[in-house]
Amino acid sequence: MNLKQILLLSFFLLQVQVVSQDLPKGMTPAEQEMMKNYRFPSSTEAFTTPPPFPVRTMAEWETLSSILITWTSYQSILRQIVDYAQEECLVVIVCSDSNSVKTYLTSGGVPIRNLKFIQAAFNSIWIRDYGPWAVYGGGVDSLVLVDWVYNRPRPSDDVISQVFSTWSGLPLYQTINEPYRLVATGGNFMTDGLGTAFSSKLIVNENTNKTDAQINAIMADYMGINRYVKMDVLPYDGIHHIDMHMKLLDEETLLVGQYPQGISDGPQIELNLQYILNNFLTPFGRPYKVVRIPMPPDGSNQYPSQGGDYRTFTNSVFVNKTVIVPTYDLRYDSTALRIYREALPGYNVVGINCNSIIPASGAIHCITKEIGVVDQIHIVHDRLPFRKAEPGSGYQIKAYMKSKLPLVSKKLYYTLDTTAAWSQVPMQTVSGDTVAGYIPEVPTGTKIYYYIEAVTANRTSTKPVTAPANNFNFTADGSLPVELVSFDLFTQNGVVVLKWATASELNNREFVVERTVKGGSDWITAGSVPGKGTTTSTTEYSFTDRNPGTGVFSYRLRQIDHDGSFKIYNGGDVSVELFDFTLYQNYPNPFNPSTVIFYSMKEDGIANLAVYNALGEKVVQLHDGPAGKGIHKVEFNALNMPAGVYFYRLNVMETGGGTGFTSVKKMILSK
Repeated sequence: MNLKQILLLSFFLLQVQVVSQDLPKGMTPAEQEMMKNYRFPSSTEAFTTPPPFPVRTMAEWETLSSILITWTSYQSILRQIVDYAQEECLVVIVCSDSNSVKTYLTSGGVPIRNLKFIQAAFNSIWIRDYGPWAVYGGGVDSLVLVDWVYNRPRPSDDVISQVFSTWSGLPLYQTINEPYRLVATGGNFMTDGLGTAFSSKLIVNENTNKTDAQINAIMADYMGINRYVKMDVLPYDGIHHIDMHMKLLDEETLLVGQYPQGISDGPQIELNLQYILNNFLTPFGRPYKVVRIPMPPDGSNQYPSQGGDYRTFTNSVFVNKTVIVPTYDLRYDSTALRIYREALPGYNVVGINCNSIIPASGAIHCITKEIGVVDQIHIVHDRLPFRKAEPGSGYQIKAYMKSKLPLVSKKLYYTLDTTAAWSQVPMQTVSGDTVAGYIPEVPTGTKIYYYIEAVTANRTSTKPVTAPANNFNFTADGSLPVELVSFDLFTQNGVVVLKWATASELNNREFVVERTVKGGSDWITAGSVPGKGTTTSTTEYSFTDRNPGTGVFSYRLRQIDHDGSFKIYNGGDVSVELFDFTLYQNYPNPFNPSTVIFYSMKEDGIANLAVYNALGEKVVQLHDGPAGKGIHKVEFNALNMPAGVYFYRLNVMETGGGTGFTSVKKMILSK
């Protein structure tokens, strides 16, 4: 440390005057009043311009050196986090008195093994929102920290990133001065480590002096984000942080909370999910895989729209090979933990009861912050479900592999039976940071399991992270009439969308899409798509199964040649929820001056949505025309209307003259 850093750290050590506080994740009424004239703290120890080199923000599942927590309220939860996390990495505890923390830990049977303490002032427990971000220059070459302006009048919290920077010796870059000033919170940000990030539009609402393009530019300069997905905020989630209902499990998988149809934030979550699926592909050009997990009611069986706590299972945290999940009630917890374990094979998935903290609108993810290792190994691999052997060489497996330290070993492991031994072959550099290895050829139709390993003098990393328990696989293609290179499927508004692509085709007559109930053997034809005959060009196909029914279904393709011979390509499973014709209660209600109305369509049709006064006179026509199957959202602004009781009515006529639907609900405009 230099002299200025020592003096700064000494200042914070002398200023520890904090008593445990139960500040919520959102602002208290007193804080809302304070914000009107609040001046955010400034720094003289950090860089206030972007890093002068290309940067990459690490994904949560990358290797951690440490995890940060602030020791204040909810100490029984913090103690359990320490217990689980110190088995995986260093736990850094921001606190007012390290001795009292040690006493509390040991009194609960938690050993002091892998802990460090920073005695500093703080205001609250929510370090996810105000703590530093781990960002790598040059991909992995240098670890630096990034700090945003915290959107709360909590000055001690807002300087914790600076305190940690001084303590750790890692450079800190802050977005505190124009034109780079950005107000943001950690719970409203998730990234895949490859330049894609997700947030709610809270990031837009709290930076009204910035255009969307300006926000994107700041995120690109400081965080290396080149694709920033922003979704509408949820009506009943008062903090509007996406970690309360969504989580990235890997570069291609979204864990998304699911309410019973029409309940609480369910309609907006479904719209946000469809927005992602309709407009964005994974970094590898495929549709996102979506894993659904229940959003449970509270102990009184109430959902947020009924005044219940905002219970969520998505507010979990990766700590290397352990995933810590908030839990609440055994009736719901067992299902949630099973979903995590199925989606994340090989991880140690553990739960911590969060009933005490969830009324404050946060859980495990909100009170932890991860810091990557200085010598990170970054492995990127584009898995493919089908591969064709190169004559004399076998099946080529490529990966991007970059490390600050020299790689002393690059290997590809493979097996035909995951209960048997794994064979290994070396991977060689083919260009830049791209390496490749070859799996020997096997009979056509054989499934091959594999994973990738990179080793430096300090550490070993694998892709997937928990290999070999979790692994990639593909089916060996031979000299077949059709070379299928991808096959993906997802649900969208109660239908199933399938997408696949071929690298070449020979005498291909058609693809028949077949469906069965998961685990069943009775395959039925959902439809067909004509093939291209013979071509050496890449061809992309899609098919929409509009009437799959309700439940979990498996899909496959039957590719048929002109001579009648065929080959089966297995796809995957999807869970389908059917919509009904429903008009939901507006939110907020009462309202002033605007509110939101959701309605759902069982089938495509003509929808008429209008607002009427207490005399039955139409005052506003909100929609009159075609409306597709699924959920719809309409915003109603009554700025120029008098206060009073109003009614809104939905009339639906199905396309083709089916049964109509009518529903009326009351709303109150208060001024």
